[in-house]
Amino acid sequence: MNEEIKDTYKTITKPSEETLFKDRNSKFFGYAFPVFSEEDIKERLEELRKQHHTARHHCYAWQLGTEKIRFRANDDGEPSNSAGQPIYGQIQSFDVTNVLIVSVRYFGGTKLGVGGLINAYRTSAQLALEASEIVEKTIDIHYKLKFGYDMMNKVQRIIKERNLDIINQKLELDCEYTISVRKKEAESIFKVFDNLFKVEIKEVE
Repeated sequence: MNEEIKDTYKTITKPSEETLFKDRNSKFFGYAFPVFSEEDIKERLEELRKQHHTARHHCYAWQLGTEKIRFRANDDGEPSNSAGQPIYGQIQSFDVTNVLIVSVRYFGGTKLGVGGLINAYRTSAQLALEASEIVEKTIDIHYKLKFGYDMMNKVQRIIKERNLDIINQKLELDCEYTISVRKKEAESIFKVFDNLFKVEIKEVE
């Protein structure tokens, strides 16, 4: 068994409740959103800009992906690295991905200084993540199987024994299943089907 393959990741499944952190009259509203693309991120940021149209800063960080990671941190007018980076630091320390954290600041009249800002944005991001339901998911590989009806029982038996999920099936002249397999079992499952005479298997994106 190949143990070092990491095939789980942590994420959130629904937006957090709004959180509020205050420091010397400045207010920091924190939000965490599940996101799957840069389009999602843009939409969420636009919604918040409408909701908080008088706020001076909408600072955020996001991370996408389970194996190829993409991320960005944005200070939105705050001093360099005083906002986006501390928010991103919380994404890393909670070890979550496919997530956008936004902290919306209303200036309270007193400057907080870079140290104060770093602390405020870090705390705001932490509160948003603590208000979120974090779940662990598996990284799955999808395979397409093609076989004749004469192989149906054999294929079904392996699917049952190995506890695999059929996520799609087409039964026409021959049979076509799309199955979902946990990443760390993918290689051994591939071999099982690949060794079956008259069964074609290939990975699908």
